[in-house]
Amino acid sequence: MFTTQTGPQPADLADVRATNLAVVLRFVRANAPCSRADIAASTGLNKATVSSLVAELLERRLVRETGLAENRIGRPATMLVVDGAPYAAIGIEVSIDELTVVAVDLAGTELLSWRRAFDASAASPGRAVSAIAALAGRAVNRVGNQQRQVLGLTVAVPGLVDAGGTVRLASTLGWRDLPLGADLRRALRDPGYDVVVDNDANLAALAEYRHGPYAGTANLVHLTGGAGLGAGVVADGRLLRGGRGFAGELGHVPVVSDGPVCPCGRRGCLEVVAGIPALIRRALPDVAEDGPVTDFAPEVDRIRAQARRGDRPTLDALAEIGRHLGQGVALLANLVNPEVVLLGGYFATLAPWLLPAAETELLARTLAPEAGGARLLASALGTGAAAAGGAARTLETVDAGRLPLRDPDRAVARDPGPSARVSRKSPTRSSTSPSDPEPDPTTDATAADPDATATPTTPPADAPPLPAGHH
Repeated sequence: MFTTQTGPQPADLADVRATNLAVVLRFVRANAPCSRADIAASTGLNKATVSSLVAELLERRLVRETGLAENRIGRPATMLVVDGAPYAAIGIEVSIDELTVVAVDLAGTELLSWRRAFDASAASPGRAVSAIAALAGRAVNRVGNQQRQVLGLTVAVPGLVDAGGTVRLASTLGWRDLPLGADLRRALRDPGYDVVVDNDANLAALAEYRHGPYAGTANLVHLTGGAGLGAGVVADGRLLRGGRGFAGELGHVPVVSDGPVCPCGRRGCLEVVAGIPALIRRALPDVAEDGPVTDFAPEVDRIRAQARRGDRPTLDALAEIGRHLGQGVALLANLVNPEVVLLGGYFATLAPWLLPAAETELLARTLAPEAGGARLLASALGTGAAAAGGAARTLETVDAGRLPLRDPDRAVARDPGPSARVSRKSPTRSSTSPSDPEPDPTTDATAADPDATATPTTPPADAPPLPAGHH
């Protein structure tokens, strides 16, 4: 929050106040319910300053009062909690077989979670941008109908993403130098909220750090388990990004000399020998007869069912994949010494059969005794961890001091932004009633097809025309 140019500069009073507002908001989030006196005692801010800051946070509807706490020493105190009602943050995860969208309020409470089957590897970049923007538009429409102000949209992609939102390389999707952030902002008609693109493993690690069972663990790794294999690394409480934001590409570390060709063009990468596609090829050889797999979930379910029956070829395949995963985790253990490494995505589903071989390999290949204390466990966040992390990223910016408008109710009523000014017509669907224009998150992913309703998107030039009946 401080400005530095040719040397140290005096802090602007507005910067100081914004910093202090963020300090108070973070304290309330971490310690709610708490009182003004609790805040003053723990932060070192004087009581008058705390009262002023809390008054502004109440005005902005970032915190709210919950009543008096009677079971305290001294006079009853008015308690504070984060107020999530007026705001929403949205995250979308792009994977090879589906799109996932999650929205949360400022308190982190989930507002919606939808999945849509989408074969990203077969779609042109333009069609992919249109599908992502359409899903985003529907999510914005839903939370806008709840009178919530959207604070940000973050899209998670399995690949190298630069600071400007350009996907430099997503080998599993076949994308190279795709200006996804700019394309989405244009498709959403420059909405009044931030549109950010980030690496999926980074965002999944952020979700683990904020919301998972090991939240707050200062040295944590999340391994994505889908078509690709990436590592989101939290080191000393900070996401490890590297010089240009490309850290964590564990899947493209060669582990097998003269191994299979990886989608990145190299041979023997960890991703091509330990990823979910490699497991499917090994455990379900008959699948190859039907062509490339575009939906991993049914095949993973088959593998799990066969493993439960004790099918020996399936168990051998899982053990082999587990050993390769252990090689990769050992590299991380030697380099960054994590406290916990969490297997995410479909890896978590298959963890009972992957972990034994992976743990054995980890212990054998790590220099430090007992793998440097690293524990290898299954993630509890499921296959939508990166989408949840995308929403959490916006909350991180608020906690860092980038606060929303002072009166969100007036902002929503005055102008919800282009992405919220979508058609209120009900989609054509047989599975839900006309009164509910959004997909039912309990139905099959195809029922959440955002193309079934009007959206604010303007498809890129190489996108195919929308079917008849779309606007």
